[in-house]
Amino acid sequence: MMMKLKLTNLENQLFNSPKPDLAWGALVTSGIRTSRELDRYLSRIDKLCQLLGVAITGKDELEKARGIFDWLWQTKPNRSERLGNFRLTEVIDAQLDPNVEKVGNCLGLTILYNVLAQRFSLKVKAIHVEDALGPGPHVFSILETARGNIDVENIFPNGFDFKRHLDNPQRTIWGDTELIADIYHSTGNKFFEQGKHEDAVQSYSKAILLNPKYTKAYLNRALGLFLLGRDEEAKKDLER
Repeated sequence: MMMKLKLTNLENQLFNSPKPDLAWGALVTSGIRTSRELDRYLSRIDKLCQLLGVAITGKDELEKARGIFDWLWQTKPNRSERLGNFRLTEVIDAQLDPNVEKVGNCLGLTILYNVLAQRFSLKVKAIHVEDALGPGPHVFSILETARGNIDVENIFPNGFDFKRHLDNPQRTIWGDTELIADIYHSTGNKFFEQGKHEDAVQSYSKAILLNPKYTKAYLNRALGLFLLGRDEEAKKDLER
């Protein structure tokens, strides 16, 4: 590792886990620092699942998956926001708060959908693409069923079984760990926008630790290192 990372106890557990649970890992990368706070948000996920359990009437995997998607949009018809929440904590709070209209961006909505789908024993991953719906990276869910895979575009109310991304050559499958890593990457971007380059480099480094193949994180970390005057370290990132 090129630098000393500042890690909480929960982050140390995350990085030492060979296959972290999506909900648990996403909450830790969203800024949860204590076990008590972690348990509180896991209970909030349980509450969402209880609400879904009443709303979902279908029993097969496709009906369950569609039921979760439809319920999320019915309860929050204006839930998508391009530059909105990406941390799972913020997304959960917004989804449960009747006074909040916007829930999250593509990352936040995808993580929430995947967390809930997994709680109902569905097989879901994510797809990452660059410049899918305009400039900038984009993520959405992919549901694995006995009838084949289905794209679930979480930013559109008609996004279940979405066809528009099928021929995109940039499609990269992300598992839970890569999706969790993207929260760190997005956090790094926030710090970078605020001029907090050291904090940005720390977040990009954590993203890379979880997803060593994350090219964009290396590029962004290199830029942050250059701005901090750490040219040699930056060059090593660019060489990768």
